[in-house]
Amino acid sequence: MSSIDNYQRNIQRKRKELQNLMQLKNREQLKTNTLNSKINSTSLALSKTKIVSTAKSKIRDIDRFRSQVLVIDKKIVDYEKKINSKNKQIFDEEKKLVRAQDNESKSKQKEQLSNLNEIKTTLFEHEGVHEKMTANIKTLQNLPEKINVLFLASNPIDVQQLRLDEEARSIKEMIRKTKFRDSVLFESRWAVQPMDVLQAINELNPTVVHFSGHGSDSDSDEIVFQDAEGKAKLISKEAIVQTMMASSNTIRLVFFNTCYSHNQARSVVEHVEAAIGMNTTIGDNAARIFSSQFYSAIGFGISLGKAFEQAKALLMMEGIKEENTPELFIKEGLDAYELIIVKPTELL
Repeated sequence: MSSIDNYQRNIQRKRKELQNLMQLKNREQLKTNTLNSKINSTSLALSKTKIVSTAKSKIRDIDRFRSQVLVIDKKIVDYEKKINSKNKQIFDEEKKLVRAQDNESKSKQKEQLSNLNEIKTTLFEHEGVHEKMTANIKTLQNLPEKINVLFLASNPIDVQQLRLDEEARSIKEMIRKTKFRDSVLFESRWAVQPMDVLQAINELNPTVVHFSGHGSDSDSDEIVFQDAEGKAKLISKEAIVQTMMASSNTIRLVFFNTCYSHNQARSVVEHVEAAIGMNTTIGDNAARIFSSQFYSAIGFGISLGKAFEQAKALLMMEGIKEENTPELFIKEGLDAYELIIVKPTELL
């Protein structure tokens, strides 16, 4: 079994363990809620009784309920510690997986370069096949320049859990099937905190930045990241725009696959060529299908405008009535149907 397979299995196993821990914590929380209700109702009955024996009985019941709450609260704290620890383990395994995938990709690139050098050597040794080999080399040279897609995922433990791993897996699989798959590098960062965004951008110089996770309500224009404890941390639209403005040398597209993100996308295109945002809430399934088809089209060298329309069309064919939720914004003076992210270079 390869190291990549091993890391993937570990991540899957630890996510199941995390889910079990969260279920156990929720059960204890329900017990606490039930006991608090009993305390309230017993306290109300105590305030109404005038019988001394009854009052003493009610007081004993309240003390017993409170003791039970204290025991359960300790269990909940213990589960929270285990949940935080499990999230860190998952994050560490995902970092190892990314490094292993990068090493494998670099190894393949070296092998391709070595093969190309062998072709060139053979070309000069065998003049009889010179013309055919020259054509093969030109075909290799005509591949698009490589682009980086930076996938930033945030799934805080104190909000509804999203299937962001399924979205990332689906995008990678669709890119793998495209014509120019070797020119599209997909890099992911998980459990993203605010400080991770600029770090990742500076490391990778991405062409596309993709935010995946939660957005705030329609009035706040915020995106949800995580704090050091794995809980939700709201980031304002102005902070996101400032980040893109300070990092937009290579960024051409910003994709907000989060609820109520159309205002963020509209503001960002002052600094990048294009942005995609959602004008309302979007379901897990719709977000996955729309984004994976969009990147599939990009990987075939299709323009942003057509890729956007194809992604909407797939939602309609799948019977998902959310095709009007995504919105594409283009910088003033540009045409969406002329913007191509993955484009073959011109031969000299």
